[in-house]
Amino acid sequence: MARVYNFSAGPSMLPESVLRRAAAEMLDYEGSGQSVMEMSHRSKTYDAIIKSCEALLREVMEIPDNYKVLFLQGGASSQFAMVPMNLMTGSGKADFVITGQWATKAYKEAARYGEAKAVASSKDETFSYIPKLDPATFTPDADYFHICMNNTIYGTLFHELPQTGNVPLVADVSSCILSEPIDVSRFGVLYAGAQKNMAPAGLTVVIIREDLIGKAMEITPTMFNYQTHADNDSMFNTPPCYSIYMCKLVLEWIKNEIGGLQNMKKINEKKAALLYDFLDRSKVFRGTVVKEDRSLMNVPFVTGDEELDARFVKEAAAAGFVNLKGHRSVGGMRASIYNAMPIEGVEKLVAFMEEFEKTV
Repeated sequence: MARVYNFSAGPSMLPESVLRRAAAEMLDYEGSGQSVMEMSHRSKTYDAIIKSCEALLREVMEIPDNYKVLFLQGGASSQFAMVPMNLMTGSGKADFVITGQWATKAYKEAARYGEAKAVASSKDETFSYIPKLDPATFTPDADYFHICMNNTIYGTLFHELPQTGNVPLVADVSSCILSEPIDVSRFGVLYAGAQKNMAPAGLTVVIIREDLIGKAMEITPTMFNYQTHADNDSMFNTPPCYSIYMCKLVLEWIKNEIGGLQNMKKINEKKAALLYDFLDRSKVFRGTVVKEDRSLMNVPFVTGDEELDARFVKEAAAAGFVNLKGHRSVGGMRASIYNAMPIEGVEKLVAFMEEFEKTV
């Protein structure tokens, strides 16, 4: 069996050892005689799985005790509405940094429920940088301050967090969660779709400070109220059971095989450096992001010729490097090198790009 190197932005590749363990447990999970896919979410066996997943996430991310971990559904996109419905209930104001498509969608959705203010934007340069922020422009009585920490489509990352004082910082961390250590205490809310670094699609993880729960708008649907899920330990309705089980396996992989998030960061930095160093010296390819704002997870690049881009993507796929085509809104190429991408995958991609360059 030949496996490709999958550079998809999400759903993305999973660690091979995790897939093998899931396959081994598919028909019979720990002697239960059934798959996790088919067992009751109210069973003792599954209860142990979801509790173990939460405990591992708390351990690996060093989540403080005054934060709730919620396992939800609806993707990060559902959080664009859930966050304002639950938090925009004091002054009715919120600040946003517009750094790409997902940050824009969060901003537009929040504007339906209150006064949303864009304090900075990098749209003028196709979101190829993180804008410099002036705290004097921030709304002092905002209910929250929102960022998309890593911008999947455009390949930018907040290497420094905004200083928001007493205003809770809210971050979409879908494409960078678990890639490096993060100081959870700096945030009011962290949310992430799991399909990039945590698990298969279907699971959305929310980490929320307890004092921000219980303030939802009257119009908030029961399922969109954080209180609902906090009070029921993410079991108000049937959770995405199998994705949570897979998340548990991924967290065990990070803890036991990788050795934690500090080691994960070192591996990710090595992978990113291999690719960026090549792009910086290449005569055919070039990166599209300013150096100081480059992402460790998503690396967009172009040749400057659309036909040559298309040829590269086609030949790369034939060689076993798949899903390198850039997002439809920006074109070019993008290599998403999430946690599960092995170093050898990036090494081989760079070697292929070097050979391709010789044919141009």
